[in-house]
Amino acid sequence: MNRQAAWELMCEFTQNESLRRHMHCVELAMRAYARQFGEDETKWGIVGLLHDFDYERWPNPPDHPLQGARILAERGYPDDVIYAIKSHVDGLPDCPRQSRLDHTLFACDELCGFITAVALVRPDGLLGMKAKSVRKKMKQKSFAEKVNREDILRGVEPLGIELNEHIQFVIDALTPHAEELNLVPVAP
Repeated sequence: MNRQAAWELMCEFTQNESLRRHMHCVELAMRAYARQFGEDETKWGIVGLLHDFDYERWPNPPDHPLQGARILAERGYPDDVIYAIKSHVDGLPDCPRQSRLDHTLFACDELCGFITAVALVRPDGLLGMKAKSVRKKMKQKSFAEKVNREDILRGVEPLGIELNEHIQFVIDALTPHAEELNLVPVAP
């Protein structure tokens, strides 16, 4: 399993640049948590990078993520990687989140999408973003309305981390990559 092969697989199935950026953001957050938890950074990053690779072709559960899981199995990805990706979608039978990997992916997925949305409307993008400003935007129902706030709140609980700490951790994981994510200050 290597990152380049995972990137190529993701690009093969995903043309939408926003969706690619989302998966890259989740990859970066997962890598940061892997470092914090003493886990395999490459594996955790690949889980983040590939978690939605099938979404553009099969956006509705259970096709997403089961079609992707089938493809990953055919290409030899480990069972725990496939399981974590399957478990990030609520409501799949026989696929509850069990491991720290599963829970962390779920905790990072919607939050990364929301942080990206906040960065896109801030003059400074990701730079200088604080958890407080993300929490304030979460209260605004019309902002990034497709992001499930309940998933953000539920996702952090099994990690045993306070929500503001989790939000700031993810912001801090993404900020060094703001330029490659195109989440930098907007030119006047």
